[in-house]
Amino acid sequence: MTMRSEIGEQPEVFRRALAVNEEPLSELAGRISALQFDYALIAARGTSDNAARYAKYLWAAHNGIPIALAAPSLFTSYQRPPRLDGALVVGISQSGESPDLIAVLAEGRKQGRPILAITNEPESPLAEQADMVIDIAAGEELAVAATKTYTAQLLAVAMLSAALDSETPGEELSSLPGHVESVIATEDTINAVAADLADMRSCAVLGRGYNHSTAYEWALKVQEVTYVLAHPYSTADFRHGPIAVAEPGFPILAVAADGPLFDDMMQLLGEVTREKHARTLVLSNRAEALAEARFAVPLPAVPEWISPIPAIVAAQLFTYHLGAIKGLDTDQPRGLNKVTRTT
Repeated sequence: MTMRSEIGEQPEVFRRALAVNEEPLSELAGRISALQFDYALIAARGTSDNAARYAKYLWAAHNGIPIALAAPSLFTSYQRPPRLDGALVVGISQSGESPDLIAVLAEGRKQGRPILAITNEPESPLAEQADMVIDIAAGEELAVAATKTYTAQLLAVAMLSAALDSETPGEELSSLPGHVESVIATEDTINAVAADLADMRSCAVLGRGYNHSTAYEWALKVQEVTYVLAHPYSTADFRHGPIAVAEPGFPILAVAADGPLFDDMMQLLGEVTREKHARTLVLSNRAEALAEARFAVPLPAVPEWISPIPAIVAAQLFTYHLGAIKGLDTDQPRGLNKVTRTT
């Protein structure tokens, strides 16, 4: 039950990270603010790539920083790295050991760009390439599927955003441990939903805005742990063709957080639930979205910018229980290793 225990550790991980990183991130924000850069280029893979998707929305919306996601193979297999003029190069990796991500940061250093590493291993090869390092302080993670390291990455991204912008209400982050505890308290409901969806073999996963990252991470976890083929989409992209898969009984998992895109998600949920009779599982902090769903899991009422953290904890619990119901090894999924080294 390592995956389950590590899901349960997250409130304490957040308390520790909030305490140990407050002052270092304040100092780091001062260094970054003094730099000359026009955009941030983020290199990441797998779960960390989904943390990068969160940064793509948050740092742009709250800090005005345009974000580009790197194509690491340009730096390795093709040996054709682009010009990085004006870039703050950022690497996000739990282990800090993947050669392709290290190559992106090394090229950034070669081109004289400032380098930031966000990692759970501050002495890793990735961190060695960086001028600045954020230790996400998640502690050792043993289960192959990342849980606490992913949410600790999200927290680091959010804390840096708050430190960079005095108008961002950083104190809202201090409530996260309690909000995640409230999500874990709904585990019996989540387990029952997983049992009702235990027969699914494929599904679509929907999220938009800040929770575009949640859709991708939830889909990744479902595939890693339960071997169900899960396709993530924004609601906009889902309407551009994939909605054709929605039919009676087809599972659609969705995150419907309060915010400017909530009405758009509600419209789509109404269509796929009432008109197409899909089996919809909705994670939401709005009662009307929960009422629209075939299966519903309530989320705490938090500002949209931090909603991906409690949302993905609910999704992690669902994925864990779905894998356990299927009789699978949720700690060591087949064919996977804890550290993945790609080129």
